[in-house]
Amino acid sequence: MTITGQDTDAKRALQALEDDRSSVRLRAALAVGTAPDPRFVEPLVERCAIEPDFFVRDMLTWALTRHPVAMTLPRLVREVRSGRAQARSQALHTLSKIGDRQAWPAITRTLLSDADDDVARSAWRTAVVLVPEGEEAGLAEVLATQLGRGERETQLSLSRALVALGEAIVPALRAATMVPDPRVRVHALATERLWHDPAAGFEFAVEEAKRVVALGGSGQEGR
Repeated sequence: MTITGQDTDAKRALQALEDDRSSVRLRAALAVGTAPDPRFVEPLVERCAIEPDFFVRDMLTWALTRHPVAMTLPRLVREVRSGRAQARSQALHTLSKIGDRQAWPAITRTLLSDADDDVARSAWRTAVVLVPEGEEAGLAEVLATQLGRGERETQLSLSRALVALGEAIVPALRAATMVPDPRVRVHALATERLWHDPAAGFEFAVEEAKRVVALGGSGQEGR
């Protein structure tokens, strides 16, 4: 078999993806995305699962989006079921960048409630991108089950995902303001405030919601 220059370049690029230096891996991912090749898809997905550097991971995702969807989508859908949290999270992130709604069935309730916060946040963002028209309210109901979860970063991520769904979130948020858990009520009220007034800011919305809950209200009085 004849070894071409392209074969040699591909081999070098794939080897560079495993280099100890993040700068070398970054350049390799850029090169792979600049000259897409079917042979790159599997190594790119595998590298996403273990790559420690955020900027390199982002370039790996970009490189995958440069390849045909017919090749990347099935592999990424399998990856969201990986036992490795980073693999699930990065595969979800890449699916959100590809934006093909054929991947929607892979965004399961299990992923949307994943025990790993990074995975859950990626799932929320991806779900908002891929949700089919008319299914926003159903997604909002599932996302609302995560209200009150985690610390500020996680809660803000969930609020942003919910707000992006628009008016479909209202019934789910109203229901959440009536539950016994004060953390859930505060988060629901803060999210609703952000939906009505995006300029309010998350911190302000949370503090206002805390005052309402502390006074024993649900935020629905007078509505």
